[in-house]
Amino acid sequence: MTTEQPDEQPTPEASLTSGVGATSRSGNARKQLLLRLDPAVHAALAKWAADDLRSVNAQIEVLLRRALIEAGRDPRPQPMRGRGRPPREE
Repeated sequence: MTTEQPDEQPTPEASLTSGVGATSRSGNARKQLLLRLDPAVHAALAKWAADDLRSVNAQIEVLLRRALIEAGRDPRPQPMRGRGRPPREE
């Protein structure tokens, strides 16, 4: 006698963290995010993205990056200082 296990469906959280599209063209892992928007906000973003020849996702990322830079929280790594001891401050 065999008992069949019902097929387990992946949870929505699992599908957000793995699967198709989890890496970018450069091979860096990209975080996926479920975002709920007011339909009017989405429509405005979609129009703006189309005007700039971007996808809605790319437009949201551009806007978030601009906001981070304006807030002094630039997500890009800062350049490393030169080798050796730092110059003496007098």
